[in-house]
Amino acid sequence: MNSKKIWANLAVDDLERTTKFYSDLGFKSNGRSKDLTSFFFGDDQFIIHFFLKKVLQQNVKGELSDLSRGNEIVFTLSAETKEEVDAWEQEVGKAGGSIVSPPEAFGQGYYGFVFKDPDGHKFNVFFM
Repeated sequence: MNSKKIWANLAVDDLERTTKFYSDLGFKSNGRSKDLTSFFFGDDQFIIHFFLKKVLQQNVKGELSDLSRGNEIVFTLSAETKEEVDAWEQEVGKAGGSIVSPPEAFGQGYYGFVFKDPDGHKFNVFFM
């Protein structure tokens, strides 16, 4: 079996807020409907669909993760420099995200931080 494409589907409470957050961070929209807002991420145009929570729950026929207790996945966004990591931290804060851990060096040659979007989905911004 070989899949031609992979994308992510995440649950959100407020499509307007989600659309504004990711637009403010400069991500390119992949469209919007009454049930979802969608964005392209990275050079390979990875797609994340942000569905209204009740719609996604109905579509997957089951419970979704409680993001106040943990995450089902953490996406990593690459940065080209430490300065770009620091700039991302500032932009995420301005756009309404929450900084989980500020930029810091870790491991050998790694630098990054973790943030949550307004619905609690976690992302790393990472330079190596």
